[in-house]
Amino acid sequence: MPPSTFTTYVFLPPMAKISGGLAVLLQVAEHLDRGGFPVRVVRREGGRPALPEWFQVPVMEWGRLQLDGDDVWLVPEGWANALAPGLRAGAKCVVYVQNWAYLFSSLPQGVSWRDLAVSFLAVSRPVSWFIEQALGRSSLVVRPGINRSLFRPPDRKPDGPLRVAFMPRKNKALADLIRDLFSARNPEFGLADQMIWIDIQGRSHAEVAELLTHSHIFLATGFPEGFSLPPLEAMACGCLPVGFAGFGGWEYMTPINEEGGGDQEPWRPWFPVPENPWPGNGFWVPDADAMAAVLALEQAARLLRNQGPKLEQALHAGQLTADAFALEAQREQVLAVWPKITSSKAWARLT
Repeated sequence: MPPSTFTTYVFLPPMAKISGGLAVLLQVAEHLDRGGFPVRVVRREGGRPALPEWFQVPVMEWGRLQLDGDDVWLVPEGWANALAPGLRAGAKCVVYVQNWAYLFSSLPQGVSWRDLAVSFLAVSRPVSWFIEQALGRSSLVVRPGINRSLFRPPDRKPDGPLRVAFMPRKNKALADLIRDLFSARNPEFGLADQMIWIDIQGRSHAEVAELLTHSHIFLATGFPEGFSLPPLEAMACGCLPVGFAGFGGWEYMTPINEEGGGDQEPWRPWFPVPENPWPGNGFWVPDADAMAAVLALEQAARLLRNQGPKLEQALHAGQLTADAFALEAQREQVLAVWPKITSSKAWARLT
């Protein structure tokens, strides 16, 4: 049984919509609650964010927050000022780094992470490596999870033109450039009966899953990323993903090599990439390299046109990858990590 002498308080930034990062915070809180760990989510402003109906974890408003030294105060990395109540109370303050690029973005001028009594939790192994390189600090890892009953492959993809889904949330200009370059190099795909581009930005989870289920390729244009969830959701829905990893995507991304269907030498980054048991699951290229993304998109289109065992292997690798990041796997990870966070000896080592 988990210890009951402490409570975990999860700070929810006052955002208008449930972003991917907020959704992960809710998932962590729900896993703790169902696992028997006392937990509360804390909102900075009344009513924001609006929580989904399925979320049953107790909610507390900021003004009622009273922490003590036995409590855990979990705050995402972009909201350093929200650490103040935990630091004042001597609570076990945990900074959940969901995007490496924002680790230093909210620190007040003249304040260093080395000056603060905090521990770090990383959303992926690449982010954990980044924290260690930047601060010389170790961190535990809790990864996102996807709902495999929602994000699942169809019995059959639609016939007809290739359907390319994309989400240009962070880099719309690059997404437009990739489309223009691809059309210039491949005029036969300029007609709607040959290729359809599907923008899935701003859709609900159910709508995204439905559109991905009816798409053949997913073009990943997001960076920087702490994990890069959309390509994983696309894999789960039977898409062949192409594009940028955002650094954090290397948690699960493995390049398709020549034996797996590619006709170019797969690119690998200079930094250490975590090892995974599945074969190549996508055509991955350097962040912001539009031409490399176009060439990878051409590879994916040829693989889908030719069908055959190489495509089957790549899509099967995508399913193996998605299964490894199911909500059940995330729950096991949360429940394994939390006793280490709450243990005084483990806390001393982490801080």
